[in-house]
Amino acid sequence: MPAPTLHHSPIRDDNALPDRQRKGRGSVSNRTSARFGNADRYEIDDGWMFEEREGLERRKTILGIDSARRIISHNDSPDVGFERSINPYKGCEHGCIYCFARPTHAYLDLSPGLDFETRIFRKPDAAKLLRAELSERKYKAGPLVVGINTDAYQPAEKTERITRSILEVLYEFRHPVSIITKSALIQRDLDILRAMATERLASVTLSITTLDRGLARAMEPRAATPQRRLDTVRALKSAGVPVGVLVAPVIPGLTCHELEAIMKASAEAGAERAGYTLVRLPYEVKVLFEAWLRLNYPDRADKVLNHIRQCRGGKLNDSSFGSRMEGTGPHAELIRQRYELAVRKYNLNQKREPFDLSKFRGGDPQMALF
Repeated sequence: MPAPTLHHSPIRDDNALPDRQRKGRGSVSNRTSARFGNADRYEIDDGWMFEEREGLERRKTILGIDSARRIISHNDSPDVGFERSINPYKGCEHGCIYCFARPTHAYLDLSPGLDFETRIFRKPDAAKLLRAELSERKYKAGPLVVGINTDAYQPAEKTERITRSILEVLYEFRHPVSIITKSALIQRDLDILRAMATERLASVTLSITTLDRGLARAMEPRAATPQRRLDTVRALKSAGVPVGVLVAPVIPGLTCHELEAIMKASAEAGAERAGYTLVRLPYEVKVLFEAWLRLNYPDRADKVLNHIRQCRGGKLNDSSFGSRMEGTGPHAELIRQRYELAVRKYNLNQKREPFDLSKFRGGDPQMALF
């Protein structure tokens, strides 16, 4: 059964506006998903376009509430390296055009395009729910990752402080945590992370896609600049927090030539280990990414798309376990070999001390009182 895509068949409305870049946003489209039978939506010029252009271009972020009943998510995927995670937000204002989590907004009857980066749902009761789950008698501590789907330190966190409250509970219970982010805002919480790291309860991974400031601005418009991310690696290292770098995603024909440079810069900043993943374009993301690519880099769009297909068995996406993170074929194999050489060259395979699970103070309602 072929993967569903966004409605991108020719629109007959002569007033329909073409896809275009919005200031500070990644997606150039807000088309809806065809997966759940939603009607297509698109913008039209109704004659008031001149007066309203500024408001349209500067699309505002709207915060909503995700009334979750539990906060810890569990998965059994064989190639992600963790079993439980916490995502304080649905949607992500960073606006990374390649984000594999974009299709989740289709379940909310919203677009994986602009809606995903402007309609953000927060979990204000996250700390309360987490405390309750960690206090359950049957709960046993284990590695937990924060921010695996959408960034836990996206711009909304500056005022919402939900991730901060989660860390406070985790430290109270002495529960280990790993964080993946591309935001310099994590430096705000160095006090907690430093204390947890001292007890072998915390580690952080910074995601760095490119060192090219211009490319980063177009591709990840509201994420920290590449230099700010490297500065954050340096700050975490200085605070004694185990820190690594994830070169992700590697985009063949667009960012793959930077692999070694990113790893070298990361090692110089203090990173102790590194990983990488090949770009993944599931469901609607492939359409959004292609539209963005053709608008921003029309001279190399076909080359990039063809290189991705060479790594994905002739398609733009392959969700098969075991290959979806690194791809297959000669091009993907060359990237893997380059990565492995760089890991050794820059000493980015340092051994990390395992989390100390013996310090966990939960698993019993009475223990949470101490």
